[in-house]
Amino acid sequence: MSNSIMSHRFYFSSETITLIRQYVGSTFVIKYGGSAMKDEIVQSNVIEDIALLSSFGIKIILVHGGGYLVDAWLKKLDLRPEFQNGIRITDAKAVEVVEMVLSGQVNKKLVSLFNNIHIPAVGLSGKDANLVIAAPISNKDGDFTGIVSKVSPQILHNLTANGFLPVISSLASSSLGFTYNINADTFASAIASNVQADKFILLTDTPGVLADISNPQTVIKDLSFEKIKKLKSDGTIKGGMIPKVDSCLDALNSNVKAAHIVDGRLRYSLLHELLTYARVGSRIVL
Repeated sequence: MSNSIMSHRFYFSSETITLIRQYVGSTFVIKYGGSAMKDEIVQSNVIEDIALLSSFGIKIILVHGGGYLVDAWLKKLDLRPEFQNGIRITDAKAVEVVEMVLSGQVNKKLVSLFNNIHIPAVGLSGKDANLVIAAPISNKDGDFTGIVSKVSPQILHNLTANGFLPVISSLASSSLGFTYNINADTFASAIASNVQADKFILLTDTPGVLADISNPQTVIKDLSFEKIKKLKSDGTIKGGMIPKVDSCLDALNSNVKAAHIVDGRLRYSLLHELLTYARVGSRIVL
C-alpha cells in the first residue's frame, strides 16, 4: 500500500478485527515525539488514533517528548541546545526549561486533547508517586541529564485498571530530590519493561529503520538483535536512531513482546502498523 493511499484511508478488514480481538486487555506503551508533534492537525490525528485503540479495550500508556519546543524556548532565553550521541545535555538552567515545557505545556495539552474526545487522561511526570527515580547519566557537576534508576509502576496499574490513560513527561527526581531530564525513548522503554507491556511503540518522525537513510521507501520492516548489531556496525543505524533502537532492545530484553518504530506524521500509520499484517514501520522482536 502506498503512503499516499495509506495517509487518507483505513479500512476495518477481517484481519483488523482479528487483531483487535487479540489485543483486548493488552498493554501498549507508546512514546510520542519528534516532528510528529509539531503540526496541529497531525497531532490531533495521532490522538484520535490512540484514542481509538484505547476504545478497543487496549490499555494505553503514553510517554511524550517535545524536544523541538524545548529547543525553541532555550533559544528564546539565549541558551544553546546541546546534544551528544542523540541525547540532550541538560544543565541547571536547561532542566528548568525542560520541565516547564514538557510537564507544563506539552503534557497538559495532550491530556486536554484526549479529554476533549471523551478519553479520560491523567497527566504525570516521573516525579508523581515516585513513578521513576532518576540517577545522573554522568559524574559531571551541573549535568542534569538522567537515566532511570528505578520504576514503581503501581500508579500506572491503578490508572489503567480504572479506565484512565496516563500521559507521562520524561522528567524524574533523584533520591536526593534533584530534577533530571531523561531521554524520552529510554524513559518509555523503562516504563514498558516495568509494566510488562505487550508492545512498545515509538511514534516518531521517521518511517522506521531505513536501509538507505536518504530513501524513506527503504523501511526495514522486520528486525532482530543480530540484524540491528550489523546495521549499527556498518553505520546504517546512527545518530538519534541509536537511542531509539537501544530503547527497543532494552524493552525486549525485559520480556516486552514486540517493539515498533512508526512514522507518526502519516495519517493512520499507527493503525496500519498495529491492525494490519502488512504493517508500515519497523518491528523488532528477539
